[in-house]
Amino acid sequence: MLKQILSKLPRKLPKSDSLDTAGSDPGSNTNNFSNGFQCTIGGSSFSSKLNVVKRVSSVVFPASIAAGVEAVEPHLSFKDVSNPQKQNLFISKLNLCCDVIDFNDTAKQDLKRETLIELVDFASAGSTKFTEPAISAMCKMCAVNLFRVFPPKCRSNCTGGETEDEEPMFDPAWSYLQIVYDLLLRFIGNTSLDTKVAKKYIDHSFILRLLDLFDSEDPRERDCLKTILHRIYGKFMVHRPFIRKAVSNVIYRFVFETERHNGIAELLEIFGSVISGFALPLKEEHKMFLWRALIPLHKPKSVGIYHQRLTYCVMQFIEKDSKLASSVIKGLLKYWPVTNSQKELMFISELEEILEMTSMVEFQKVMIPLFRRIGCCLNSFHYQVAERAHLLWNNEHVLNLVTHNHQVILPLVFSALERNTRNHWNQAVLNLTLNVKKIFYEIDEELVLACQCKLEEEDLKLSAAAEKRRLTWERLETAAAGLQPPAGNFLVPPKPATCSVAC
Repeated sequence: MLKQILSKLPRKLPKSDSLDTAGSDPGSNTNNFSNGFQCTIGGSSFSSKLNVVKRVSSVVFPASIAAGVEAVEPHLSFKDVSNPQKQNLFISKLNLCCDVIDFNDTAKQDLKRETLIELVDFASAGSTKFTEPAISAMCKMCAVNLFRVFPPKCRSNCTGGETEDEEPMFDPAWSYLQIVYDLLLRFIGNTSLDTKVAKKYIDHSFILRLLDLFDSEDPRERDCLKTILHRIYGKFMVHRPFIRKAVSNVIYRFVFETERHNGIAELLEIFGSVISGFALPLKEEHKMFLWRALIPLHKPKSVGIYHQRLTYCVMQFIEKDSKLASSVIKGLLKYWPVTNSQKELMFISELEEILEMTSMVEFQKVMIPLFRRIGCCLNSFHYQVAERAHLLWNNEHVLNLVTHNHQVILPLVFSALERNTRNHWNQAVLNLTLNVKKIFYEIDEELVLACQCKLEEEDLKLSAAAEKRRLTWERLETAAAGLQPPAGNFLVPPKPATCSVAC
């Protein structure tokens, strides 16, 4: 009975039979190798895996896209080929320029330079429409020639970038790099470039490597990079948030870790125009860039290299939203220099520009800590700092803010003005101090006299405290002298016994 039931069940084919059946299927692929070994693989599963491998390789190796492009002799001129073949010739010339040449081989140098110039002329034509293989080959050629690791910085100082005492260092390979940068700029600026296709190759990795090049010590290269990155930011809208974030990371590392970077000024110059294009109301992301990146940039010692561009960026934010003025002033006070007089001069100049854009409400939020700091600047022994602080009263808008809040501001700065009148060493500072006091006399004479009386009382208290301390020290000295034993009571230490035997 059981045997009859089992005989009715369908039998499973053995593994060898199943493989043979699969091998006899017309959709299968059979590969015969030279050693006579026959390999049979299921067509559907293998083809799907092969497609995945091809897709991955096309991303990792962009040149694989051009595998189906008909090869053209790269030494031909664009005039000697037909229009359909020009794109293939363009790709062939790009591949030729991917070879790294030896500087001792002048023939290859001249050939590569001529080829690059031909590519620049071809890319400059406004009617040129680049195919995907051409875009891929273009990005590959730029990556091979431009992306590189810079040697360790050997500057004598610890500041980033060139200073007034140091001449810029020029890259010996600039004759080639300049043409490659020019080609990349014309390629990105081409009106017929399809950004949907190009963004696959000018991707986040490409942009990060481009940002690394801003640390070049050659100012010509940084200037080219500035223009190219600005064009990428304007043309590839999908990359804008990433570029802002990447530049922020460069600034964070410069401010809080290394304080060495050659391209901060160029990056700020780009963002000067970027900030002016921000839509209103400002996004929280943009305000965070101001608070976390731009304001801390006042901290490094090398701020003088990029301070003018930094001030422009900060002013762009305040023009967009005047309510940011108080937070910017608080940031300046946080990073205010104490021992660097030249840096202090830059801060005062920037502060004056900010105050010109500051409303009365925002000014009142910060006027107490602000004028405490200005009072210290008025008393500075560095005459340029003191002179620059006094000149704030020559600004009409600043004077208007001070006039409306003189009851709070005058007591904060009067003691500094009075000390300058008594004992400042510089005559120009002394004259400016008298002018500022005259302005306050005209605004509110009674308050000036009250502040003067209060200052005299404080001086009397300080004199009395100083006299009390002097008398106390005298009593202590007298008491200490009375406790000393007489001179005759001192025990004379015994002399060590001399040895009679010569050692």
